[in-house]
Amino acid sequence: MKLGVFTVLFSNKSFHDMLQFVSSKGIEAIELGTGGYPGDAHCSIDTLLGDRSALNQFKQDINSHGLIVSALSCHSNHLHPQKAISEPADILLNKTMELAAELEIPVVNTFSGCPGDHENALYPNWPVAPWPHDFQEVLKWQWEEKIIPYWSKKNERAVELGVKIGLELHGGFSVHTPATMLKLREHCGSAIGANLDPSHMWWQGIDPVEAIKILGRENAIFHFHAKDTIIDQQNVNRNGITDMTDYSKMQNRSWNFRTVGYGHDTKTWADMISALRLYGYDYVVSIEHEDGLMSVEEGFSKAAANLKPLLFSEPAAEMWWA
Repeated sequence: MKLGVFTVLFSNKSFHDMLQFVSSKGIEAIELGTGGYPGDAHCSIDTLLGDRSALNQFKQDINSHGLIVSALSCHSNHLHPQKAISEPADILLNKTMELAAELEIPVVNTFSGCPGDHENALYPNWPVAPWPHDFQEVLKWQWEEKIIPYWSKKNERAVELGVKIGLELHGGFSVHTPATMLKLREHCGSAIGANLDPSHMWWQGIDPVEAIKILGRENAIFHFHAKDTIIDQQNVNRNGITDMTDYSKMQNRSWNFRTVGYGHDTKTWADMISALRLYGYDYVVSIEHEDGLMSVEEGFSKAAANLKPLLFSEPAAEMWWA
């Protein structure tokens, strides 16, 4: 396994300064944003696709720091009912897959998106209750008319390009649980899998180790984010888990994102790392920082320090004892 980082954390640093900084901290892999919600501070997709010399220099700069690129990330809502939002997101995803193929980067990370509830909707609709039955009708329409047709085409394109699409299972988007991930793969194809982030499992009440088992059995984990979550039961009792309290109001929220080790203990993270290897994922663990109690550099440094002793650096030995 390799320790990585989602470099959106360091968008205030130049590309070269970012490479120097993360490599000095023992990072082995970087995940780069190409636009959308993460921005494109370190990866100008149009420049790289349009200039072969710039592309070659880009690769050389990364290689010279002893780094690999684990994934390109373009998190957006490709299914947003407003075309002014969905169409640029779709174009960005297509370009990101093309760039990943050019650079031989195996994974493109994004969200599944979330449609509206009819053709003339203005905003996404995220059904999370089976009754009243209106919600079931909305969900059926979304999957049959929007989600499956869109992602079937993207699966075909990913196969053509030889890349994989890692969807982050995130609340507010149509694919947000192991079940919805497997449903999408069943209908659209196996070039689509999960960019699994345990922080989003915890706040939904899902045990990340069990999520790893469910998805790992289907070879459906393509990338892994390292971010923690803490649950405030007193606020859960008041707000529930689908808490709309602003992220900045941490004292009043049911749950908050934390740096690795500040929501769950080392044993919990060791169990996840072990489950990843047990179920076939031996790739990159990519640090993501969204902890409102720490600076970016302190949160990143603490996450790296907590994860390094847990990652497997050597292949498993033969069972000499049995």
